[in-house]
Amino acid sequence: MAGEPQDDCLFCKIVAGQIPATIVRETDTIVAFRDINPQAPTHVLVIPKAHYRDAAALAAGAPDLAADVLRETREVADQEKLDSYRTIFNTGTGAGQTVWHAHAHVLGGRGLEWPPG
Repeated sequence: MAGEPQDDCLFCKIVAGQIPATIVRETDTIVAFRDINPQAPTHVLVIPKAHYRDAAALAAGAPDLAADVLRETREVADQEKLDSYRTIFNTGTGAGQTVWHAHAHVLGGRGLEWPPG
């Protein structure tokens, strides 16, 4: 069920403290932690504590929570002292989503080319 922790979800286990992560920011609604396979000098994932399969499900089911995630990407960027950064939501396998829990990537600390990928 949307919003409920999933036993087989890596990110739900991080939220629950069952799997360690390098947490850089936490609020009542989100957790932000360093990606274990960084694609830039700064690569932080911002996830809602509630489980939603992807960004589309999060936006449809909990728009206020989706806004929290997006707002916290800015807070992470400020905390990491990034003058410029990229926020990415991968939605679906074809877009590169590998963990089925909505999350935003905050990338920065180097020039980021366009188009990505």
